[in-house]
Amino acid sequence: MAADGTGVAAGGAVGGFLIKDSLQDAKCPAAVPNRRRASSLSRDAQRRAYQWCREYLGGAWRRARPEELSVCPVRSGVNLGVLKTLPVSLLGGLSNLLFRCSLPNHLPSVGEEPREVLLRLYGAILQGVDSLVLESVMFAILAERSLGPQLYGVFPEGRLEQYLPSRPLKTQELRDPVLSGAIATKMARFHGMEMPFTKEPHWLFGTMERYLKQIQDLPSAGLPQMNLLEMYSLKDEMGNLRKLLDATPSPVVFCHNDIQEGNILLLSEPKGDDNLMLVDFEYSSYNYRGFDIGNHFCEWVYDYTYEEWPFYKARPTDYPTRGQQLHFIRHYLAEAQKGQTLSEEEQKKLEEELLTEVNWYALASHFFWGLWSILQASMSTIEFGYLEYAQSRFQFYFQQKGQLTGFHPSP
Repeated sequence: MAADGTGVAAGGAVGGFLIKDSLQDAKCPAAVPNRRRASSLSRDAQRRAYQWCREYLGGAWRRARPEELSVCPVRSGVNLGVLKTLPVSLLGGLSNLLFRCSLPNHLPSVGEEPREVLLRLYGAILQGVDSLVLESVMFAILAERSLGPQLYGVFPEGRLEQYLPSRPLKTQELRDPVLSGAIATKMARFHGMEMPFTKEPHWLFGTMERYLKQIQDLPSAGLPQMNLLEMYSLKDEMGNLRKLLDATPSPVVFCHNDIQEGNILLLSEPKGDDNLMLVDFEYSSYNYRGFDIGNHFCEWVYDYTYEEWPFYKARPTDYPTRGQQLHFIRHYLAEAQKGQTLSEEEQKKLEEELLTEVNWYALASHFFWGLWSILQASMSTIEFGYLEYAQSRFQFYFQQKGQLTGFHPSP
């Protein structure tokens, strides 16, 4: 994701998709706040963490004294993909915090209870109780299918998950051919799942319409958020986007909807050759395939590990080239089409169609996270350049839209 009033360069359109070469002279966005900042639990939250572990895990956890429980931040702080604000009384206003809770070494296990778990704490700015219930069901199903961490407990403020020795990928690793192919395979498997949720693709435009209405319902007139809405005519533009995507065929599959580097874990103790695991399913739903892949390609550009303000660096030249996109797409199709035999001509046609599909749907990624960020500007207590970020996403959206709609492929 990106942020800055100068906008993000989208690159040139070749064959209906973006390539790296035309991005080389583009200006980089200057700033966006870091998506993950370290924090620590307040004394009250430490006590509650102890209670949750004791009640939901049992065994040795019931024997541990509060002061013996180790609670350490893991990948905590702001996450632009899954931001939810917690009560200030609990966590000082930070959000979507993750903590590793561990038993002391001297305390023996009673049964098969885990000795360390991941405590995830969240609020619900943009999601209601129903969404959190659905997410918990989804998380449990993915765990049973070995596609996600085990679920140990669910409560209103968060949940207890399996702690997996691992680290999130770095932005530059997304371009590694081996890892990129593995991510494509993992995404194809995810897309092939049958889940007990509505198969109608209401999530994308339904969520954006809800965000837009919430922004329009803000009480004060003359807010910067309103200026952005008026500047870009976003209500009308959403209709234009819908028309563009209606004309772009894309199958409805079960999508993650936020496959960025921070949501891909590189496991330290993998089972077999599968050393990657997708996490953070807050936005998962049945959706258009093109959105999931196009959104992932956008993440190649953005590095959120810069530790000083603006906590962000963008490298537009890192947008995947045609060759890198084809590498990803071929691995994706190889998994998605297992058991099928296609001619070389048929395979090439599928690849070209998917290239076009995902880059059109990248427009929806810009629009979605742009609206999300405008809304966050009015709701989050975190000091954060939400409006600059939103402006950047919409500038990128219009720039990329112009390139795609103005392109006429040669015969």
